Amino acid sequence: MPMKIRKIVTTVENTFIEIGREINPPTRRAAAIAVIENPFAGSYQENLDELMTIGEQLGGLLGQKCVEALGIEPSEAQSYGKAAMVGENGELEHAAAILHPKLGKPLRAAVEKGAALVPSSKKMGSMGQPLDVPLGHKDAAYVRSHFDAMEVRLHDAPRANEIMVAVVVTDSGRPLPRVGGLEHKDAEGKDGLR
Repeated sequence: MPMKIRKIVTTVENTFIEIGREINPPTRRAAAIAVIENPFAGSYQENLDELMTIGEQLGGLLGQKCVEALGIEPSEAQSYGKAAMVGENGELEHAAAILHPKLGKPLRAAVEKGAALVPSSKKMGSMGQPLDVPLGHKDAAYVRSHFDAMEVRLHDAPRANEIMVAVVVTDSGRPLPRVGGLEHKDAEGKDGLR
């Protein structure tokens, strides 16, 4: 059964000033959000392969949309994250099936490399509820300046029989990072940690 997308929303956040200090260049992060029909809404399904395939399709699609929205080359992406919210007739495992087995590989391809695990969150919710997309450095999980999150929400999603899936990509870390640790410029990305 083909994936049924009701809508895709892409947004870019630019931070120019933080606590009265200019951010130069501004920190930027893009979210691409797909609202899809949940093929298993209202019934228990043992085999969730169909949702895993949908996740694979969305990983590349939403990752590319984020990179395009930022106007950067894939290699310039610095952090990423993924999240899903299932409407009331679904179950949390539907979000897990979309996010975990297959979404990561095409997302990594969209941002070039991606040695680190993709941070994720999942929840059940209804229209207009916020979904926090956790963020981490794409190649080195120990880069503390990139521990972050972006909140997304759509006023009309997810409906009861839908799943809202979000991917976020950034071209920078938090504004004014100063908690120490490995810096982006020193990250090697060999083991996904450093």
